Amino acid sequence: MGWTILRHLGVWLLIAWPAWVLAADPLDSPSWEDLRKRYFAGQAVVFDEAVKVVAPVTAEDPLNVPIGVDASRLEDVREVQVLADLNPIVEILSFEPGTADPRLGFRIKLQQSSPVRAAARTGDGVWHVGGTWVNTTGGGCTLPSTGSASPDWQRRLNEVSGRIWHNVEAAPGQRVRIRIVHPMDTGLAAGNPAFYIQDLRIADDAGHTLMQIQGHEPVSENPLFTLDLPAGLANLARVKVTGRDNNGNRIDAWVTP
Repeated sequence: MGWTILRHLGVWLLIAWPAWVLAADPLDSPSWEDLRKRYFAGQAVVFDEAVKVVAPVTAEDPLNVPIGVDASRLEDVREVQVLADLNPIVEILSFEPGTADPRLGFRIKLQQSSPVRAAARTGDGVWHVGGTWVNTTGGGCTLPSTGSASPDWQRRLNEVSGRIWHNVEAAPGQRVRIRIVHPMDTGLAAGNPAFYIQDLRIADDAGHTLMQIQGHEPVSENPLFTLDLPAGLANLARVKVTGRDNNGNRIDAWVTP
């Protein structure tokens, strides 16, 4: 709890404020206060080391910056939102873990060096924010996709491939990785309107949601998503991938080991 002193009608008052109101941004971003007001106005926000964002310190390719978000140290995670403070399009993606762990790997486009943050909302309504700075030469958001210039991109649009395997790292459950053919244009390159995957649902064979992903323009071309399943789940023989892009084109495919 933080405290401040105010004078009201000639009387000095000692007022208690939630600690999250007074916390300083550990990444010292010039945009954080604006982002907090825009995305988390009136909501409890805490900077929390339990939310990890793993990324290269320096990204050589601003069109394909690998990002790993891990909020699995928190309990009852309902939603995770990923932001790049200094991107012209700040929102990267958000996801709602179903039976999957609240962890996700993916790649993004960065226009310039920027903090990349993950904000995890728990069941009590508190947003737990973690992040890291990523340095890059920039330009990733204003370059056209290579796929949009390919003669066969329309034929392969929203084609899904992937695999399922047992994760031998710290979490002994299964890992699911999917790749979707899509140009993921930001709309910031001349002559290329915004064209990106908007909604994606990954479900098990029985129809239970593993993860729901809401995408935005800065996700990299031909997006690759990696998610982890807890050890307690039964072995999955296949997963169902469904969704659509912002032009209404449908995604519908099975992924098998």
